[in-house]
Amino acid sequence: MSDQPAVLTERRDGVLVITINRPEVRNAINGAVSEGVGAALDELDADDGLQIGIVTGSSGYFCAGMDLGAFVKGESIYHPERGFGGITRRASAKPLIAAVEGFAVAGGFEIVLSCDLVVAAKGAKLGIPEAKRSLVAAGGGLLRLPRRMPYHVVMELALTGDPLPAQRFHELGIVNRVTEVGGALDGALELAATLRKNGPLALVASKRILQEQFDWSTEEMWDKQAEITGPIFASADAKEGSSAFKEKREPVWQGR
Repeated sequence: MSDQPAVLTERRDGVLVITINRPEVRNAINGAVSEGVGAALDELDADDGLQIGIVTGSSGYFCAGMDLGAFVKGESIYHPERGFGGITRRASAKPLIAAVEGFAVAGGFEIVLSCDLVVAAKGAKLGIPEAKRSLVAAGGGLLRLPRRMPYHVVMELALTGDPLPAQRFHELGIVNRVTEVGGALDGALELAATLRKNGPLALVASKRILQEQFDWSTEEMWDKQAEITGPIFASADAKEGSSAFKEKREPVWQGR
């Protein structure tokens, strides 16, 4: 057993890199992982100096899913507020990028699906094999995948339990960028740097609208959107963004 924390965090220029760190069990999720990821997301949301989060795994793979040994022993593997893995029920308000090497299966894939953008290395495998153990992908896989992928592809993933390569998920729109093996974190950091050029308030508001609009009716959607966007248009950052454009300079965001 490792004496290192189950989750490591590192700050890189306004980006919080969150690393699941249980290589002895291929980064499987137990109570310590859920607690650590949840605490990291709390830190990300609370700190104005952080704009983006990246979730990844140590030792060349993302996550093998739920720690079955912990499950059999009856260990609680759920964060009390954020759910399985400290993320699947409620992630951060700020944008999250998954950086996937090796494989992200079962609960590991559900953590990936809890993120907003996905960077994966060539050959990485992703899937929901729970049915092979008479379990169900109840950490969001069966809820999120049908909204993002064709029905019959999701059904095949769920019923066969067989994974698909990152390249196929890129074709299906789940993976945003594919990198060379070993390059997923660097690719995610590069993507995060692109996001960080934009207004932090606008990033949070855009993410919130995209996530919440699924069940807005036609009658209410404009009003609900206005509730979120109104404060953004009235913010100092909105004025700064417009001024910077007119003055042909880079904006200086204040987050207010």
